[in-house]
Amino acid sequence: MLTGKQRSYLKGLANKLDPIFQIGKNGITENFIKQVDDALEKREIIKIKVLNNSLLDAKEVANEIAKKTNAEFVQSIGNKFVLYRESKKNKKIILP
Repeated sequence: MLTGKQRSYLKGLANKLDPIFQIGKNGITENFIKQVDDALEKREIIKIKVLNNSLLDAKEVANEIAKKTNAEFVQSIGNKFVLYRESKKNKKIILP
């Protein structure tokens, strides 16, 4: 569980990021979860965009993906959201 200070720090880091995944009308598949899991291991923090043609809510999708990948939901702004998970092998982000 992230503290307010840690979440704020991660929001600052995520501000510069571009979304690396998009969720469309197909929704969340097992393959998509695996790709997000791999990306979290490599980058620790990622931004995902929910496309307009998707009928999914960004916050609901973020919480579902976070649960399936053991990640932390950082924030959701509009149709984009940010996830964080500490890497086991490639630790880059030092939380305050």
